[in-house]
Amino acid sequence: MEAYTDFAQVYDTFMDETPYEEWAQFLAEVIEKYGISKPCVNVGTKSDLKQENGADLLDSERNLVLDLGCGTGRLTELMSKKGYDMIGVDFSQEMLNIALEKKEASGSNILYLCQDMRELDLYSTVGTVISICDSVNYLLEEEEVEETFRLVNNYLYPGGLFVFDFNTVYKYEQVIGDATIAENRDDCSFIWENYYHEEECINEYDLTIFVRDGEEEDIFRRFNETHYQRGYTLAQMKELIKKARLKFLFALDADTHEEPTEISERIYIIARECEKQK
Repeated sequence: MEAYTDFAQVYDTFMDETPYEEWAQFLAEVIEKYGISKPCVNVGTKSDLKQENGADLLDSERNLVLDLGCGTGRLTELMSKKGYDMIGVDFSQEMLNIALEKKEASGSNILYLCQDMRELDLYSTVGTVISICDSVNYLLEEEEVEETFRLVNNYLYPGGLFVFDFNTVYKYEQVIGDATIAENRDDCSFIWENYYHEEECINEYDLTIFVRDGEEEDIFRRFNETHYQRGYTLAQMKELIKKARLKFLFALDADTHEEPTEISERIYIIARECEKQK
């Protein structure tokens, strides 16, 4: 699994058109309809924790929501603002450093942990686990996905909800595989070169980033990162969920929110913990 390092400092710049608010609203609606976690009224900042009602709710594990692969914490912060008691886990300390800066600015009570999702280790169960923006695709072997799902299941409160998305084989094979994407901003630019390895269903993307030097206006610093993601099919994911002893509830095309099709590029899956004694 690759960790974001230098790219972390410009990640939010190049993701500024990503619909995080829409994702947060979708997740809140799914949790409200199918989950067991409840947002705490007026909870989300350090000062709010002093309220007795909020403190009572924060003590309940079922109301904890884990953002797995939280990155720079943009979605984590939005879910916190909706009243959820949030934990953020990511493998990249550089990404988490930015998340911590946002936490300091917002005054939120989010707990951030630097962990590999394949070795998830929490202090308690949680009512909901979310993993959005193709974090699962960084797991390149089915065995790694299964082990991650088993850990999610282990840390879910009885009846807890698991909501995640993944990029499909179709997306890598037919849409972005072997494509080159470039973008130029005032203070930074990037070139994103994709190479799709059909036999392994793995997409390699080489990033070349140029960032303006803070002291020298006409000087840009160049750095490179290479990342790998694997495409999966819905059938594969359903089988891995079953092996992890989670209960599959339903899947949605992430763009249309309709039934997934053969040309779905990104798919949401909603699953439930179903075997712990209550």
